[in-house]
Amino acid sequence: MDFDPVLLSRIQFAFLVTLHIIFPAFTIGLAAWLGAIESLSMATGKAIYRKLFDFWLKVFALSFGMGVVSGIVLAFQFGTNWSVLAERMGSIQGPLLGYEAFTAFLLEATFFGVMLFGRERVPRWFYLLSCWMVALGTTFSSFWIMANNSWMQVPVGYQIVDGKIIPTDWMEIVWGEVFRIRWLHMLIGAYLTTAICVVATGAWYLLRGVHKDEGRMMLRWGLPFTALLIVPQLWLGHLNGEYIKDHQPPKFTAVEGRWQTEKPARLILFAWPDPANERNLFEIAVPKLGSFVDDGTLTSEEPGILSIPEDERPPLLIPFFGFRIMVAMGLLMVLIGWGGLALRLFGPLERRRWFLWCCFLSFPSGFVAVVAGWFTAEVGRQPWVVYGLLKTVDAHTPNLTSTEVLISLIGYALVYGFIFSFGFYYLYVLIRNGPVDAKGSFSGVSAKRPFAAAGSAETVTGRKIKARR
Repeated sequence: MDFDPVLLSRIQFAFLVTLHIIFPAFTIGLAAWLGAIESLSMATGKAIYRKLFDFWLKVFALSFGMGVVSGIVLAFQFGTNWSVLAERMGSIQGPLLGYEAFTAFLLEATFFGVMLFGRERVPRWFYLLSCWMVALGTTFSSFWIMANNSWMQVPVGYQIVDGKIIPTDWMEIVWGEVFRIRWLHMLIGAYLTTAICVVATGAWYLLRGVHKDEGRMMLRWGLPFTALLIVPQLWLGHLNGEYIKDHQPPKFTAVEGRWQTEKPARLILFAWPDPANERNLFEIAVPKLGSFVDDGTLTSEEPGILSIPEDERPPLLIPFFGFRIMVAMGLLMVLIGWGGLALRLFGPLERRRWFLWCCFLSFPSGFVAVVAGWFTAEVGRQPWVVYGLLKTVDAHTPNLTSTEVLISLIGYALVYGFIFSFGFYYLYVLIRNGPVDAKGSFSGVSAKRPFAAAGSAETVTGRKIKARR
């Protein structure tokens, strides 16, 4: 069977980036959470904060390691599968990715070593500083990656010289309005992902009747953060829709799902698009609400899919459903965050097992929202890789055969499946066992543990090394 090498390269990149993005979506917020609870530990002196820190530090270490491994491979894709893209926009993409390495990765790697091994070797204030430096590094990483991607979505501050895209205004490239909206949306999305994971983990412990104090503390902090962050996140999502409408009409019409231009426009809540017949099946829509959401009035005219030339339309199903999945996860977070705060007014949450089950089952909602939003943005940009400047088919490496791409795709799938299956299982065991007590054993569960507890007594080469608390 003859496969299209461009399509296979797109599938390969999508597979790799999907697996990778779930780690920074978690560790960006988790680094800030570690900084916060270490600050609380120093300010209050309560042992429970130190216990939570030691537990989540191990989760962060494993997640950070898997994120680095999966992220490094992505950079090679630009040279192997998308060499024309690298050649054409290397003057912009190269510095942005280089800045990420110099300002973010080195910052994370340097101070992360202090977090792992330096608690008993450096002053407490410096250890706390290291925690926040790692959090700052993860934030810098998201900054440069989103600057690069946002420029590909809406190119600004450039000129074309001899077929190559050359920067002319770095401030506009790095700090444009579209970037600011998209970066904040991604950053808060990462914080929400962590907050929901903390809430779900605490709920899981309370449902099992183990680590009750730690579970209550996770709910105590996770629910307010979820409720607080989801409000600006919904607003930033709306602003993202506005930039799409202004700068990427094909993506906008795919997300909206209306085939005909309408005045006033309906808001399509759900449908099954039928591109072959240019219609929707099983459609549920609200009259006039589309105009209000898109333009703030009940009478505005909104474009339909048929207003876009057929060769400029993105694949319809992925952005259409991806957007709705992302919104659904956001509404779930609203219910979890604000619902939890409301229920706390009437007594302890652990008495409401049905709500604890809702919190526990919401564990993947942040990851699903991030991946769905990413797919909406990237697939919705097609057929362009740099919108309006370079099409995806023209960015592919010349003479790269389908056999070569298929072999590498299968190789990646096998290696990633082998390595990350162990990583995810190890992560599950770590979270299942939960925080350790002061003596280094897991309270309420088996003594089996995947990591030695920070601050515990362990035998190393026949000697006992006891960390002071």
